[in-house]
Amino acid sequence: MDSMTSLSDIYKCVVENCVKEYDLSDTARDIWLDPLKPVKMEGNTFVLATDIEFKRDTLNNLYVPYIEEQFKNVLGVPIKVKIIVDSSITADKPSISNLINAEPVNETVGEINNKITYTFDNFIVGPSNNLAFVAAKTVAKKQYDKFNPLFIYGDSGLGKTHLLSAIQNEMQKNYPGINIIYIPAETFTNEFLHSISTKTVEQFDEKYRSADALLIDDIQFIAGKDQTEEKFFHIFNELYNQNKAIVLTSDRPAKEIKSISDRLRTRFSSGLIADVKPPEYETRLAIIQRKAELLNFNISDEVIDYIATKLKSNIRQIEGVITKLNALYMVSQMKTTIAVAQSVIKDVVTDHQPIPITVDKIISEVAKIYNIDPDEMRSQRRTANISQARKVAIYVIQDVTGLPYEAIGQEFNGRDHSTVVYAIKSVKEEMERDSSFRSVVEDIIKNVKTSQ
Repeated sequence: MDSMTSLSDIYKCVVENCVKEYDLSDTARDIWLDPLKPVKMEGNTFVLATDIEFKRDTLNNLYVPYIEEQFKNVLGVPIKVKIIVDSSITADKPSISNLINAEPVNETVGEINNKITYTFDNFIVGPSNNLAFVAAKTVAKKQYDKFNPLFIYGDSGLGKTHLLSAIQNEMQKNYPGINIIYIPAETFTNEFLHSISTKTVEQFDEKYRSADALLIDDIQFIAGKDQTEEKFFHIFNELYNQNKAIVLTSDRPAKEIKSISDRLRTRFSSGLIADVKPPEYETRLAIIQRKAELLNFNISDEVIDYIATKLKSNIRQIEGVITKLNALYMVSQMKTTIAVAQSVIKDVVTDHQPIPITVDKIISEVAKIYNIDPDEMRSQRRTANISQARKVAIYVIQDVTGLPYEAIGQEFNGRDHSTVVYAIKSVKEEMERDSSFRSVVEDIIKNVKTSQ
C-alpha cells in the first residue's frame, strides 16, 4: 500500500473517474490532474504534490472535492486529499503557459487516448453496434463513396470514440502519409475562436481543407455556435466535394440536435446514419472479460455473469466497475465476490449522473421561467432578460452538478472563467437582497433535482 506503484495506480483510477464523471476536458486534465505526484497515504489522508503554490491553490478551490469524491468511489472509504508544494517536481505535461499559447495542432489518437490504442480488433462487436462497426471499417479501407458522411450516434459510453480512433489507426497503418484530422468538436470550436483572435483564420482553413479524412467527435457541441457552424459548413462542403472521408459522432440523431442549422442537419443526414445501442448480454460478457484481461485481473464466471446481468446500458459503467473491483483487490487483496460486486455496482449506479442531460434540463427549466428560448442563453445576446436568465442558469448548474467553471463556460458558447464567477456571485448577492428572487432560484433547483 505504501509503494509508489500502488499509490500511482490508485490515483490513476481516480483521475479516470474524474474525467468520466465530470466530463473534464483534455486541457483541464493535462494542466491540473495528471501532473500531480502521489507522495504517501497516512490513514485516510492521501498526499499529492504539485510544483507551485498557484497550482495548489487552484486545485484546492476547484478540483479537490471531485478528487476526494472519486477516491471514495475507488477505495470505498472517505479520503481527505492534501496537496503539498514540491518545487523539485518536473512536470511531464505541457505547462500552463505553453498550453495557453500553443498553436492549434492536428491531434492524434495517442494524444487523445494515451491509455490504450483503440483498434477494430479490440472493439467488442454485437447486434447493438454491428452496423456502425462495419461502416467504420469500410471507411478505414477508403470504400465510403456510398455513405459519405458517416454519422454515428448513441448515448455516452457506448464506443463511438473507440470507432473513430480505430478508423484513424487503421488508415495510418494502411496508408502512410495520409492526412487525418481526428478532433473533438469542442477543440475544433476552440481552435477556430483562437484563429479569429490571433488573425490566423487562413491557416485554420488550410489545415482542415487539406485533410484526407476528417473525424469529429461529439459534433452536437457546435450547435448554436453560429460562427463555428458557418465555418464547419464550408469546410464540410469542400471536403465532401473532394470526396474526402468525413465521420461524425453525436449523442443523438442529426434531426434531434437542437439549434443546428437546417443546411448542416441535411448534410449530416445525407450519408449513412448508424446508431450504437446499449450492448446485449453476450456483448456485455465479452466486454467484462476483455477489460479484466487488460488489467490482468482474475474474476470468476459467476461474478462476470452478475455484472453483465445488472449493468445493461453503459459500457463505461461496466468498465468502471471492473476498474474499481481491481483497485479494491490491489489495495486490500479483497476477494472479488458477488457481494463485493453488488456493493461496487450500487456505488457506480447511484453516483453516476449524466451531466450533459442535466445541463440541458437546467437551461430549459430556466428558459421557461424567463419565457425565452433556451438557445438564447447560449448565444451572445445581452438583453437584460436573457442576461439575467443566463446568470441564473450558470448558478443552478454549478449548484446542482458541481461542474468546474471552465466546463460551465463551455456550455454557454465558450464564456471564460471570470464570466462564470461573476454570474454566480451576482445571483448569490441578489438572492440575499431579494427573498422572492431567492424563492424562484430555489424552486428551479428543487424542480431539477426532483425530476432526475
